[in-house]
Amino acid sequence: MAGIISYGAYIPYHRINRKTVFGAMGWLDSATNVKGEKAICNYDEDAITMAVTAATNCLKNADREKVDGIYLATISSPAVERQAAGTVGTALDLEGNIRSADFSGSTKVGTAALIAACDAVQAGSLNSIMACASDCRTGKPGSLDEQTYGDAATAFLIGNDGVIAELKGAYSVSYDFMGHWEGDTDEYGHFWESRWITDEGYNPHLIEAAKGALKKCGLEIDAISKVVIPAINARAAAGIARKLKLADGQMQTPVFDTVGDCGNAQSPLMLAAALDEARPGDKILVLSYGNGAEGLIFEATDAITSYTPSRSVAKMLETKREITNYNQYLVFREILPVETGIRGEELDAAATQVSRLWRERKEITALCGSKCKKCGTPQYPYQRVCVNPDCGAIDEMEWYRFSDKKGKLFTYTRDSLAFTYNPPQVYGVIEWEGGGKFWFDISDCDPDNLEVGMEMEMSFRRKYHDKWRGLSVYFWKAIPALD
Repeated sequence: MAGIISYGAYIPYHRINRKTVFGAMGWLDSATNVKGEKAICNYDEDAITMAVTAATNCLKNADREKVDGIYLATISSPAVERQAAGTVGTALDLEGNIRSADFSGSTKVGTAALIAACDAVQAGSLNSIMACASDCRTGKPGSLDEQTYGDAATAFLIGNDGVIAELKGAYSVSYDFMGHWEGDTDEYGHFWESRWITDEGYNPHLIEAAKGALKKCGLEIDAISKVVIPAINARAAAGIARKLKLADGQMQTPVFDTVGDCGNAQSPLMLAAALDEARPGDKILVLSYGNGAEGLIFEATDAITSYTPSRSVAKMLETKREITNYNQYLVFREILPVETGIRGEELDAAATQVSRLWRERKEITALCGSKCKKCGTPQYPYQRVCVNPDCGAIDEMEWYRFSDKKGKLFTYTRDSLAFTYNPPQVYGVIEWEGGGKFWFDISDCDPDNLEVGMEMEMSFRRKYHDKWRGLSVYFWKAIPALD
């Protein structure tokens, strides 16, 4: 019985109201006046960092040592030739002999990765595989894409043991339908007329996938507890609900008005929200759209009654901070160049030491330090000599992971001279539970609300963007604990 044994999601802390975007760019096209808000990555986040956070949330209810594969579905990878799934696996401190693959080219490959993971487990080629979906797309200023796109990520651990939602069947349709596309030299996407997209692509493809999945599983629509329908605009999902003749409350609440169209993460994010409230026997029809469509039917098992997600979708929707300045949003997206000063120029000119990133990947990317095998004292970074003055053992260390440990804010400062795209720069010393202490940049916080002793957790972030080499370089930052 292959299915979901654990899941996690991530919605960025920052939001921007669509009225703010329209207020800045609405003079160009009044049709971009869309209601609601959308989730946006901080300047130090991208599709990879979001996937790591979602996967970390997923693994809080699972044994990461047993994960033997990782898939990542995204059409917004920061690199063309650098496997995003490999970076995520390294950040999670997974074994090097795992299977990894990137899924790209369409907004329905998030569900394709789920199907592929279930197929691999069902066939017995893998025992436990993580299927992630993450997108951080940028719409051209003044376009409808800019208004609709939102950022989010999800992660599902697929296995045979302890399944909380079994995959009962899936049905896929694939068409070379160009309603929205992006060329290999494009900075932004292109789209055809909206009615063409809806009438010739979105509606018929989703209906075909839904009916195909139901028929394959021998079910009628009234047997489904929740139907996940991705939205490409504010009214699209409701139209599909009417065509499927869904009863009141049968459609899973869309995230278009609160998160946005988050690409490959949209349908999986709503699946996570449905699982947050699912009961044994509930059947969930998950639809996804992009160059065709897919329909997946999951059935919640008895094990779901004892499963508690590490962080519910509802909780993440509540935890937010609004960006009220449109120009700040453009800076976060690297669309608007700004004066960084001499300190910022030195950061921009940083030359990435690729060989060092490889040799010290356990410490830098996976945030692993050492733990003394004699006295049990942990320390970061990795050291040969135990820091405990009552021990002082030499070369008696084992690797110790700090990325999944919470800690307390030991001390901190706000620096108005150091450059950051989200001033002021805040950094402090984190004292981890169980021992260990180090200083980190602090992100996703209100500096006025920081207090010594407050609980903190680690978050994988983009340290800087080496534009000359085309590299995003990652490290860990501290953020206020969300629960």
